[in-house]
Amino acid sequence: MNDEIVLNIGFDDTDSPKGMCTTFLAYKIVDLLQKQQTVFLDFPRLIRFNPNIPWKTRGNGAVSMKIKTKNPSKVKNQIKNFVSKYSDTENGANPGLVFLESDSIPSEFIKFSNLALWQLINRNNAKKFAKRNNLEVYFQGNGQGLVGAIGAIGYDFHDHTLELLSYRKKPKFGKERKISTESVKTMQEETSPSTFNSFDTEKGRILIMPHGPDPVFYGIRGENVRSLLHATTILKSDEKLDGHMIFKSNQGTGDHLKNELNSENMKPYASGKITGIVSSIPKAVRGGHVFFKIVSQNHEFWCAVYKPTGISTIASNLIKGDKICVGGGVRKASKNFPRVINLEFLDIIALEKNTSTSNPYCKKCHKKMKSKGKNQGFQCVRCGKKDSKKIFNEIPRKIQKQLYLPKISAHRHLTRPLQRIGIVNNVTDFDESLSWFCVYGK
Repeated sequence: MNDEIVLNIGFDDTDSPKGMCTTFLAYKIVDLLQKQQTVFLDFPRLIRFNPNIPWKTRGNGAVSMKIKTKNPSKVKNQIKNFVSKYSDTENGANPGLVFLESDSIPSEFIKFSNLALWQLINRNNAKKFAKRNNLEVYFQGNGQGLVGAIGAIGYDFHDHTLELLSYRKKPKFGKERKISTESVKTMQEETSPSTFNSFDTEKGRILIMPHGPDPVFYGIRGENVRSLLHATTILKSDEKLDGHMIFKSNQGTGDHLKNELNSENMKPYASGKITGIVSSIPKAVRGGHVFFKIVSQNHEFWCAVYKPTGISTIASNLIKGDKICVGGGVRKASKNFPRVINLEFLDIIALEKNTSTSNPYCKKCHKKMKSKGKNQGFQCVRCGKKDSKKIFNEIPRKIQKQLYLPKISAHRHLTRPLQRIGIVNNVTDFDESLSWFCVYGK
């Protein structure tokens, strides 16, 4: 009898803007493997990588799984067939699939994954990595999916969330999604803070449903399995769904912004944070977007805050000397601007005093004195009383020392919402009974 082998499976870039979804492929693979009594060692993992990569389809997510099997060759062949079947290569998908037979993850994988979180990694580097580590890989097209496939296996959780993704039946792919708005609102009220970013109360907007032609009907993000399963019982829709699966994810962790940006690593499309002093008066441009500069480690950097984020007004109230920490993605240089950090958060650490000067008042006549000329002091035109100094007035600041995040509708998958600030979810409560996976039947 063959010994059981621990097999790590990573795959990415199976979707295109016109259809399919990497998580749906994972759903199909789990459906196949659980019918073969495969032992799952953890939740399927949905890892979101650097969201500023220009050729990503939607959330730049890759998937990995960790299983035990007595017949790894059979499983590998089955999964290769599924990757071919459920990848939208006709519309530009470049799927990559990686297998690693090991209970522990080599440090090289973890380093690769950490880099993919905040920098741009060339697909040729992924191919070289696979060759250097003697990995069994499979890819189609240009092999771009190998980057995410390796990274998903190598991701090392220090904090995590869960997401329950529900899937549509095939005849419904690409058709309008309909769900009761009130039920989504109620679901958020009853399950928050164990779930998050489900409904934007300010705009009355549903945040759990995608808008593209992919097979996902909705996705609920949260902290534990029980809350996610309860949330599904509150939602109301007439559409009969195919099933659901819960993923362990780095969504809502702010993972891509933990690295410090500087003059050397601030390359186009990089993500990270930088602490510095505001060095220019914020300038609003057409459309309501705000640009300003900060100085950090003797280098000056441009920052941009776009109006849809809802924090452009905050940025416009900054003044020179304010100490702030900003996080976001680096936009490549254009004709009008050098490289710019597109802000995803603004954390005000210290506020400079905002002062203005005015002519002194005559204490006798209670009127402002007039200047006698440059460096000649001031004089009351009524009684002739003189004074030599202007008055300094402190102007109250309209902003506070605190963290400012974009409006909930402008959050990215990786954005850490306010309700998760200070929360670290590092305990994996994995249930081997497959309560995290369900096909609803005919």
